[in-house]
Amino acid sequence: MVVITRQRTRAVIAALLLLIVVAAVDGIRTARQQGINDAIQSQHLPSEVPGQVRELQFARAAAAAASGAEDDALNRYRALQDETPLGQAARFNTANALMRQAVAVRATEQPGLAIPLVELAKENYRELLRTDPANWGARYNLERAQRLLPDPDDSDAPPMEPPSNAERAATTMRGYSPGLP
Repeated sequence: MVVITRQRTRAVIAALLLLIVVAAVDGIRTARQQGINDAIQSQHLPSEVPGQVRELQFARAAAAAASGAEDDALNRYRALQDETPLGQAARFNTANALMRQAVAVRATEQPGLAIPLVELAKENYRELLRTDPANWGARYNLERAQRLLPDPDDSDAPPMEPPSNAERAATTMRGYSPGLP
């Protein structure tokens, strides 16, 4: 009886120690994430170092976009694009930044330069909708981009038919002799 009680006591102590270790690790992770959230919210981002958490990189990209540095923001957002929710948000913000650039370029003397920007934005919106068809923000913005620059509608055009007298026109031409043998 005493042996069983000691074994149970040791098992309970081991389980409690394991729970303490797991709680400590979880507490450290939570404190780290809270520190990141506080830094993002206060706009006092730590200096940039390689391998920094993606949330801070995203916050830097958003800060660059807010300050008007669109090219820097685009480069930062493109580095984050993947299939995670943060990557999808980066793709959405990339498309929005491209649309802002396109609208600004359309107001200049050469509005045709905005076409590639709109096409890139539309492709980003379509990619978002492929992975998440319920993304209404991407759907709405794609519709706005389509109104700005509609896709060519080649599928509805009838096929080009040759002229009805095409062969005959070539054979009924008057001959012309340049005087060569």
